[in-house]
Amino acid sequence: MDSIDDIFGMFNTESEKLENLINNATIKSELSIHEIIETYYQIMNVSSMITMLKPQIDVNKHKSFLEKIQKTEKIISEKFNSNIHPKIVEILAKSIQDTTKNLQSGDSEQKSKEDTENYAKLYEELRQKMSTKEFVEQYEKGLSHD
Repeated sequence: MDSIDDIFGMFNTESEKLENLINNATIKSELSIHEIIETYYQIMNVSSMITMLKPQIDVNKHKSFLEKIQKTEKIISEKFNSNIHPKIVEILAKSIQDTTKNLQSGDSEQKSKEDTENYAKLYEELRQKMSTKEFVEQYEKGLSHD
């Protein structure tokens, strides 16, 4: 295994990336599908690192490392899980509902090629949102098992 300094450096880099993503999610009123997925993957990545590293840390030797892990856990729990995650779920649900209504409101009369292309784009957008919502719900299921 690498030295604890190397591991601490890697953890610092990943947790800082996570903090930036969480801060971005806090500031923005709506995130793109890409931003949502990137944020959740980073949460899972850092959480996995914490799970793996925490039992291996000597509390007396690596106090600052343990403090950084605890700070990161607090950010995930208090900022992301309590505030941002529910907001993302709500926004995705509303967005899916709005897109579905838009698709259903289109008349079934003869459509131009442009209308058909727009509907195809809307259907693709709806598929991406639904897929992302499913991904986010899987994260939520993991939360309830902790």
